[in-house]
Amino acid sequence: MYRIGATTMKRSFVDLHLSPTLLELNKVFNFIKKAKMLGYDLIGFSTNISSDKTKIEAIKNYCRETEIDFVSRIDLNPKNRIDLKSQLRKVRRKYEIICVKCKTKEVSRQAARDRRVDLLNFPLLHFRNRFFDRSEAVLASNSLAALEIDVNPLLVQEGPSRVRLLSFLRRETAIAKDFHIPIVLSSGATKTALLRKPREIAALLYLIDLDEPSALDTISNNPNSIVARNREKLNSSFIAPGIRIIKEGKS
Repeated sequence: MYRIGATTMKRSFVDLHLSPTLLELNKVFNFIKKAKMLGYDLIGFSTNISSDKTKIEAIKNYCRETEIDFVSRIDLNPKNRIDLKSQLRKVRRKYEIICVKCKTKEVSRQAARDRRVDLLNFPLLHFRNRFFDRSEAVLASNSLAALEIDVNPLLVQEGPSRVRLLSFLRRETAIAKDFHIPIVLSSGATKTALLRKPREIAALLYLIDLDEPSALDTISNNPNSIVARNREKLNSSFIAPGIRIIKEGKS
């Protein structure tokens, strides 16, 4: 395995998918402290429509105290295309990152073409439900969606299942590169013991044929660009890409 060296230029590292249960805030706070210690500058937690907003606000405040940037993220698990559209209408202006769990081909195709979707996340170990193919990539290339890969299964799987997972990921990342679709590497960690330093998890991507600059982009430039773009859109002065209200005059 190659080592991504510390001499590489300074980057701002991101983990958009920390996935502990939000019921026990002390454990969530431990995630935040460890992510900060490992060198992450921005983090997001997996939430859903029914997540406790009070707890999310407490997590956001603790991130502020810990001096690590918090990005609000929601994971949608729609049943079908119509359900996805309905959920997107409810959440687009409320979260900085919208991820769609693509468990059916119908949902994955709709998510890929919808410009309100930021991340396409496929069930890593349910290989029949990995629908990221060239048809999916064509749709995603005309929207704003990125392919999210959780590193957690790469750390815990062994034997044939890990080999098969790597084979799928190698094919999917090659397709993503062909169609210029950003790849975002996230931890998907459910326990603090599964967190790794950014350069350590980026080094795993040599297994799926990503070179060093591309591997580092998956945990820095790519997710940072998505967050920056959406924060601009959510700003009250935003009109359209490149157009903002600087000052309002009296009518």
